[in-house]
Amino acid sequence: MTILCIETSTSVCSAAVCKDGEPISQCICREGSNHARLLPRYIQQLLDESKQQGLCIDAVALSEGPGSYTGLRIGTSTAKGLCYGLNIPLIPVPTLEVLCEAAKELSAVSFQPSDILIPMIDARRMEVYTAVNGETKAVVVENEESFSVSGEVYYFGDGAEKCSKIFTQPHWHYIPDIVPEARFVGVLAQAKASKGEGLKANEIAYYEPYYLKEFIAAQSHVKGLK
Repeated sequence: MTILCIETSTSVCSAAVCKDGEPISQCICREGSNHARLLPRYIQQLLDESKQQGLCIDAVALSEGPGSYTGLRIGTSTAKGLCYGLNIPLIPVPTLEVLCEAAKELSAVSFQPSDILIPMIDARRMEVYTAVNGETKAVVVENEESFSVSGEVYYFGDGAEKCSKIFTQPHWHYIPDIVPEARFVGVLAQAKASKGEGLKANEIAYYEPYYLKEFIAAQSHVKGLK
């Protein structure tokens, strides 16, 4: 199965084509705040390359959040448009699971079954979006006890660096430079597709990304706007 994968949940923008869970090609920018401009370009490039290789896109996979409100909206609207245009299913996958896949692949750590992996996506100030003991939630971080876990803990993601400055316990290990990438969306999407999971046209119309927290717009400082 050939899947076009989209990841826009953080400051990193990426898109990839994966076949049977293995990445064929990926476009990625780590410079931030360019999603609306870069994503259509990346997708067109990947579709052109796939056509040249004789590949037909069977589904679109999306990193569904939590994460940046703006990034998630850009990724979701793009994915839904592609699914309608190509008449193919949408496969949303949890962003925090994508982040864990990235840590397993990119870090030099040989994780043990007993190790605890804590992905962290920045939610501003000292708050992070994370998954602990199978529960996805927003956590205001004061220290390691904010997570109620014990054992060897590995934490990573764009919300982890600020935590590393206040964590002191020796069994808590910070893994730097781990970000969600579209190629890891493909791994999870293939597993869901093999189980027959995915949203059809009538479901895609009502699909929304997983924001986790309600979006509250700041008051505009432009004169005449309220």
